[in-house]
Amino acid sequence: MKIAVYGASGYQGKLVLTELARRDIETVLAGRDLARLEEAASAVGLLHAERRVADTSDHEALVRAFRGCDGVINCAGPFTSSGEAVVRAAIAAGCHYVDTSGEQLYIKKIFDTFTTEAENAGVTVVPAANDGCVPVDLMAHILADHLESVEEIITTHVIVGGGGMSRGSLRSLVETIDAIKAGGLTYDDGDWRPGVPARHTAIRLPGQSEATPVMAFPVPEVVTIPRHIPVRHVEGLTEAALGDRLNIPLTPEIIESLPEGPDEDSRRTQRFTYVLDATSADGRRARGIVQGPDTYGTTAVIAVESARRLIADPAKPGVLAPAQAYHPTAFLDFLIPHGIHWIIEDAPTTRQ
Repeated sequence: MKIAVYGASGYQGKLVLTELARRDIETVLAGRDLARLEEAASAVGLLHAERRVADTSDHEALVRAFRGCDGVINCAGPFTSSGEAVVRAAIAAGCHYVDTSGEQLYIKKIFDTFTTEAENAGVTVVPAANDGCVPVDLMAHILADHLESVEEIITTHVIVGGGGMSRGSLRSLVETIDAIKAGGLTYDDGDWRPGVPARHTAIRLPGQSEATPVMAFPVPEVVTIPRHIPVRHVEGLTEAALGDRLNIPLTPEIIESLPEGPDEDSRRTQRFTYVLDATSADGRRARGIVQGPDTYGTTAVIAVESARRLIADPAKPGVLAPAQAYHPTAFLDFLIPHGIHWIIEDAPTTRQ
């Protein structure tokens, strides 16, 4: 098994390389700058791994960079501006593909653009193989089976601590800031629509006695969940307090002056909670909760396992949501030793 990592010299890329090395999976480091790839290989102890240089503007070079590999993990954001080129090259090279994007509109575009191309090539593409979308999408499928029919799914993301965002994540934030401030897409009555007001302004989170104010937020699973669950409404939320932080100006110079990403100690203190509230057509309700540490480290584990499973146990060709590509319970149980915990329970009554 051989996996190419594009954007291998970036912050998330190096965490993915570390996970591949830990699992003794043959790795190809790919990216735009050979010197940076050399530094990354040295930093993670992959001194003998192959390095291949290719820019996203050069399709043939990208295809050559992936040729002979079984899969590609793309960590090179912002994905909105460069991700499509990597997907196209991976398909042309006959490689299964996953990426670590959380950019909602980009993820939808991959489904809209590459489904037929991937099917014809016999490869599988799973965008958004990250700490949020994969476990939440899988949990949504389990909840739908639990309720038997689902009318509405509300997914809420809360992240505490962790030392801030990486430079790559901040660049992606700047590139998609308008969509984020607008709340992103909502799935409603059979289509994805922008500008739909959130149905809920506060949700009681696990372990809290009072409801937390929330705001609409463009989470990736709003794009993926309706592809495998018959549902009328899916919306994404996060804490309303995030709204103030989105108004802080970020120039390229400011981003470049910041650390590459949070250090290991900071990541170790981070905790995330992702909550899915599902309501059936007859009013029955259930809640799924996914909790864990270290979003960047967890993303590395999930991205590597997502690619490995596509290679070792192929899903059907095309662009797939996580629950279409992987067995939901088996994948979630795989994450338990990595500190990820999931549970289904009765939904609380406090929701506004």
